[in-house]
Amino acid sequence: MVLGRDLLDNTLNLVPSLIPLHMDIKEDSPEYQVLEKKNQQIVDNKHQDGSVSDAIEYFDQTATLLDKLRAVQKQLRQYIRDGVNQSLTEARRSEAVCAGILVLVCVVSPIIIALVRNAVNTIQIYARNLSEKARELEYEKELSDSLLYQMLPPSVAKQLKQTQQVPAEFFASVTVYFSDIVGFTAIAAVSTPYQVISFLNSVYKLFDERIECYDVYKIETIGDSYMVASGLPVRNGNKHATEIASMALELLEATSMCRLPHRPDQTLCMRSGIHTGPCVAGIVGSKMPRYCLFGDTINTASRMESTGEPMKIQISEDVKRALDKSGRFITAPRGLVDVKGKGEMMTYWLEGRTDPSPVRPTTSSLDYTPSFLARIHSKGKVRNKYSKYTASPRATERD
Repeated sequence: MVLGRDLLDNTLNLVPSLIPLHMDIKEDSPEYQVLEKKNQQIVDNKHQDGSVSDAIEYFDQTATLLDKLRAVQKQLRQYIRDGVNQSLTEARRSEAVCAGILVLVCVVSPIIIALVRNAVNTIQIYARNLSEKARELEYEKELSDSLLYQMLPPSVAKQLKQTQQVPAEFFASVTVYFSDIVGFTAIAAVSTPYQVISFLNSVYKLFDERIECYDVYKIETIGDSYMVASGLPVRNGNKHATEIASMALELLEATSMCRLPHRPDQTLCMRSGIHTGPCVAGIVGSKMPRYCLFGDTINTASRMESTGEPMKIQISEDVKRALDKSGRFITAPRGLVDVKGKGEMMTYWLEGRTDPSPVRPTTSSLDYTPSFLARIHSKGKVRNKYSKYTASPRATERD
């Protein structure tokens, strides 16, 4: 009996859903109550008179209770069978889902790998293109900076790039040089347009190479007119007059040794003029900005050139006084010259130096290859041609 109860308790612990059914049998079943009473009499072990009817009743109640317990056992077997079947069904379903997922992964993985590889290749190509574009942008920036520094003084160009606005500046004393080619109109009349352009490019190339050794800045070229100034945009004290004078003498000497290839019997002649005084300088224009000078000094320097003579350098009295202070230049009085807008002015010829500097050799004919076509050597490498904007060692040694 005790063993049966232990087994029943274990069953109830393992299958809690049988507890309500067991309670129904225990509380509502008369057979259970009768058996409990008879069992208690047996346990008490009291002497009683035997009774066949009691024995039959005990047997019947026991048989009835066993039938109910067998019904419970049958339900328990069905419960276990249903649980096992459900577990098997869930296992098969899980197996099918896992198999489907595995098949899906096997099918989708190559596609994903191909897409990822394609994306990586696309990113690599984009990165290479971006790197190439960055190099091209850097090259274009260097090229644009090179062109900007050729159009404007470096100090002004840097300020223009930083602030996009450069105010006009007053200079108390600068020296301005003008020159033009004597008989240029006649030369152009007997030359082809290509010959004229090549001729001017060659002349300006020669002049640009020579002025690199001096603390001067080329303002502009208009036709055959060549304009140079010293003392701006970076002030150089009282050196501007001597710098322009030395440069003018060297340009005159170099010009005297040049001949025109298509007119070998004609020597290149140049007329020059120099004046010293105050002026205002600033940037003019937005689409094509230019560094321009304004003031009576520029007009007077232009008149010194236009009223001069071929292969001579005419200077004003202000320039002569500045050169006399250095004591290194030879001048000769020309006399009074009627200058438009100024009246009569005392002018002088700049004839040379007391300590002549060696003149670099110049070919007897001009090269017709335009120099600006070869300024960029190779992609990404821009020639540094800005030394003419600052004082050179040679200019420093002279002073």
